[in-house]
Amino acid sequence: MKTNKWLIRIALVAIPFIMYSCGSGKNIAGSAGSGAGVEKDSGRKEQAKMKYLQKVLDNATYARNITSKIKFNISSGSKNISVAGSLHMRKDDVIRIQLTPLGLIEAGRLEFTKDYVLIMDRINKEYIKADYSQVDFLRDNGIDFYALQALFWNELFIPGEQKVKDSSLKIYDVEMSDNMSDNNIKLSKGKLSCLWTAEKASGMIKNVVVSYKSGTHGVTSLECSYSAFKALGAKKFPSSLILNMKTDALKGGRKMGMGIQMNSLNTDSDWEPRTNISGKYRQVGVDDVMKRILSL
Repeated sequence: MKTNKWLIRIALVAIPFIMYSCGSGKNIAGSAGSGAGVEKDSGRKEQAKMKYLQKVLDNATYARNITSKIKFNISSGSKNISVAGSLHMRKDDVIRIQLTPLGLIEAGRLEFTKDYVLIMDRINKEYIKADYSQVDFLRDNGIDFYALQALFWNELFIPGEQKVKDSSLKIYDVEMSDNMSDNNIKLSKGKLSCLWTAEKASGMIKNVVVSYKSGTHGVTSLECSYSAFKALGAKKFPSSLILNMKTDALKGGRKMGMGIQMNSLNTDSDWEPRTNISGKYRQVGVDDVMKRILSL
């Protein structure tokens, strides 16, 4: 039980730590895939690229709320733990993960809103609440709520932007494959590079690899894989989300992994989007918690 408590505690900070790799500067400009070529041929390729990217965008679910009971798994080195829990997401508002070992008592909660990150350790009655600019590894890499949301909602994203608009599609580069069943979508700017893999026929995103080179944290790579797509209204949504991260910020460039298996997808809206913190809880500093992680 002691090991389980330790790993649950790691889980409470692992997600935001993993997500810092997705950040970049606030400004994106120019196109990664603009070439000269023959004007007529270039025009056809650009038209095909835009049509495909629009297909990818159109796969986004119409649902504003997504909820599910989940199986949450996290691994670090030789340590691995799986616990029951629940996921509550409201578009452009909040992402909440609750961990309930044995399905009985909530042990921890992670809540990401547009304005702050909340991490609650219910076992030790401690919590962290800070806006994104107060968390060094988030601030230094430009990560915000909307980039995090895109990963959980199986969507493309542009760092620093709330959503990908039709007029923004030109900044992506698309490798249209003739012989493979998937196409690659690329976005590169400065220290950040993103590579999405999406089905050629449906445009469904199956995988994304994000790499970031930070002067503070070294090289970090994050791979997010989606599978087990299920109907959610008129669209399909992945009920399985697996993230694997490798970063120089952890000893020996160790890997960390996280998996979320959603048992059932619902669009229930009858839940409170914000957590009230009891006076029994003690607030702790982000730096203190991060030191525990970085010293593992």
